[in-house]
Amino acid sequence: MIVELGHFALILALCVAVIQTVVPLWGAHRRQAGLMAVAEPAAMIQFLLVAFAFAALTYAFVNSDFSLVLVTANSHTLKPMLYKVTGVWGNHEGSLLLWTMILALFGASAAWFGGNLPTTLRARVIAVQGSIGVAFLTFMLVTSNPFWRLEVPPLDGNDLNPLLQDPGLAFHPPFLYLGYVGLSMSFSFAVAALIEGRVDAAWARWVRPWTLAAWIFLTIGIAMGSWWAYYELGWGGFWFWDPVENASFMPWLLAGALFHSAIVVEKREALKSWTILLAILAFGFSLIGTFIVRSGVITSVHAFANDPKRGVFILMILAVFTGGALMLYAWRAGVMEAKGLFSVISRESALVANNILLAVSAFVVFVGTIWPLMAQIVLGRALSVGPPFFNAAFTPFMVILALILPVGAMLAWKRGDAGRSVRSLWGAGVLAVALMALAFAMQTGRSALGPVGLGLGAWVIFGALTDVWGRAGRTLARIPRLPRADWGRTTAHAGFGVTIIAVAAMNSWKTEDIRVVKEGESYPLGSYTVTLNKVDQVRGPNYLSTVADMTVSQGGAPIARLFPEKRIYPVARMPTTEAAIAYGLMRDIYLVIGDPQNGGGWAVRSYIEPLANWLWGGAGLMALGGLISLTDRRYRVAAGARRPKPKAVPAE
Repeated sequence: MIVELGHFALILALCVAVIQTVVPLWGAHRRQAGLMAVAEPAAMIQFLLVAFAFAALTYAFVNSDFSLVLVTANSHTLKPMLYKVTGVWGNHEGSLLLWTMILALFGASAAWFGGNLPTTLRARVIAVQGSIGVAFLTFMLVTSNPFWRLEVPPLDGNDLNPLLQDPGLAFHPPFLYLGYVGLSMSFSFAVAALIEGRVDAAWARWVRPWTLAAWIFLTIGIAMGSWWAYYELGWGGFWFWDPVENASFMPWLLAGALFHSAIVVEKREALKSWTILLAILAFGFSLIGTFIVRSGVITSVHAFANDPKRGVFILMILAVFTGGALMLYAWRAGVMEAKGLFSVISRESALVANNILLAVSAFVVFVGTIWPLMAQIVLGRALSVGPPFFNAAFTPFMVILALILPVGAMLAWKRGDAGRSVRSLWGAGVLAVALMALAFAMQTGRSALGPVGLGLGAWVIFGALTDVWGRAGRTLARIPRLPRADWGRTTAHAGFGVTIIAVAAMNSWKTEDIRVVKEGESYPLGSYTVTLNKVDQVRGPNYLSTVADMTVSQGGAPIARLFPEKRIYPVARMPTTEAAIAYGLMRDIYLVIGDPQNGGGWAVRSYIEPLANWLWGGAGLMALGGLISLTDRRYRVAAGARRPKPKAVPAE
């Protein structure tokens, strides 16, 4: 009964979404307040209906209702409860329902928190958001219905993909979808502004918090996915430039460019056209990511391998919304005339450079991601674009961005003094060069990547600290009174610097060892000694596991006891690798147990991962910086809204 109600709720949600789209748009066109007022309750009702459908599907998974095709294909009675719940979105249909629920949540949020918006703009934003809901609810009900029934239910299910039965990946998709779908709000604001014929400082003030929130969620989601790949896949890496990894990375880059560009619109009423275009493209790339993950055109551990016909439906959605928005953008070019002027040496110009670097780097990632598919279609050749291409093509843009970031952040608005900014940063430069020289002196036989990355990251970090020190007038007492936006910018920029250091260290100073080890044997790993004590066979709740008992020592003293595993899930008939990691501030010790060897012993892979935790810490700092900025009241309300002009008082 609950499942049928959930299915019925989705159908009702589609009907409400149609009303949410049509009635407020017509009301805004006719300037009829009664019709525009339909937007808010419609958005809230649509969210409640989709949320009820999601709850009904969760109920079916928790209670192992194998009369549903989706539950049978992705659950099992022996599966732990956590993964019964997360199994709801561990598949195409369930994750699409989560995607749609978050979309409806953002539409309802615009109704709840959009009281400061002009009535017509609010109605149009919610209506555009509703139109996206119409598209995805139709897609779900026609091609990907999560409530399809089986005529004869089996006694048990096929279990969830074992790679997804992990806490890190369990919560990775919701955060990622909050970021993906959050960019729909920026898109809706852009389209509504084009229809309205108004793109000004107030509009930029309204769109920034939505974009910033989406960027924060994307940052967290990408970091969680990277962390999962690091400890779950057993290869000792954190990023492989996988197409699905790139699918989330491209919107993240464009979202970063978008909220920086909106700052210029807000301050100088310049870059209007570019900012609107970024808002359209950022959501467009979110839809491209949805296509990559769900179309079946690529093979990835992250992808939902499904019927390509669904990919055609997503391409239609992409064409309608992105293509339609770009046509509207071209038609309304006249309303986006820039008003503010600024010098070549100014904060605005630095933000323009930031935008160019982020947008071009996103384009480079897009070309590398889509080129193998295009080569297959156009040339009939199977080509591969791997990490060497991305590292060579993408890295220079990030290096330039890191170099100009501290200087640009300290330039004045409209007309800056580059010499003054550079002089203010001499201390940061000296410290960065000193750290780079120290790293060069300490390493032997290594590439320059590590020291250069260390110096570059230190330059960004010390530059951010110098910036906040200067804004406080070089007075400690004034630092706590700085606006939260200043603290947020400093924290996020410092997090970017920490991430640069971690990436450089892990790519240049890693120690790797692969060998066959017998029980009781020891072997060296850098300055450590690793001993394989024994290997046991263990039965888990829904898997069989080979568990190694290993001890890591330094100078004869044990410092860690680790238990790497290799699991087999009988129902799914899939193996997984569970790396054992001794986490540390300066390094991780990473052990992986492999298969037994014919001559006796076990294949063992061992790594020393320098500054690995700095990577997740840097991502956390970037997200925290965005959150701090989001709490600044100036960016949470439309403080830039036009105030009514005082009426003239006639002389007596």
